[in-house]
Amino acid sequence: MGGGGGGGGDELRYEISQKAYIKLVLHALKHNTGAVNGILLGKVNSKNDAVIIEIADSVPLFHSHLGLLPQLEISLLVMIEEHYRAQGLEIVGYFHANQRLDDITLGSVANNIADHIYRYFPQAAVLLLDNNKLQALLKDNNTGPVVQLYTRDAPGKWKPVGSDGNIKSLLKEASANIVLLDYISSEKYQDLVDFDDHLDDISKDWTNPELFK
Repeated sequence: MGGGGGGGGDELRYEISQKAYIKLVLHALKHNTGAVNGILLGKVNSKNDAVIIEIADSVPLFHSHLGLLPQLEISLLVMIEEHYRAQGLEIVGYFHANQRLDDITLGSVANNIADHIYRYFPQAAVLLLDNNKLQALLKDNNTGPVVQLYTRDAPGKWKPVGSDGNIKSLLKEASANIVLLDYISSEKYQDLVDFDDHLDDISKDWTNPELFK
């Protein structure tokens, strides 16, 4: 996996594309009785005094037996990155949604996979689904993201990123939640394929090329 260059600016900014964001939330909604996880793909850019991690796409991984097959997951990471390298993308982070709706903590599975990605990409992001924010979106059409960004600090702990400090996160497209709500109302999440689905039936395409058509 790549090393993630990008300059030495003072500010570190994470921009989450609509495509990556919607895939992750739909994955969690499709399997809303259990935990799910996925991989974030993107690239590093510099602008003025900021280093920007552009999260351009995501790959839904599993909805069952998360963390029971770490060697399989590591080999999958290599395969995924090789597939997306032609698009100029590398693995830049990890997504997780917990089984319990009130659980907004990063557990051992999320920490272990995120730590592995961090070894290859030190600016790695972890996005954790916040079910309270998702419910607020469904109820009030809230415009904020329904995921919480975590980054790894110097002592090696994954910490949630707030609005203060030198690390920022935002949805790249302001319309992301509007499109997401449309996809939810039309139950588009039923069409989403993750790696679990692909392993059960290899005719199912884990890259989800038809999802946004």
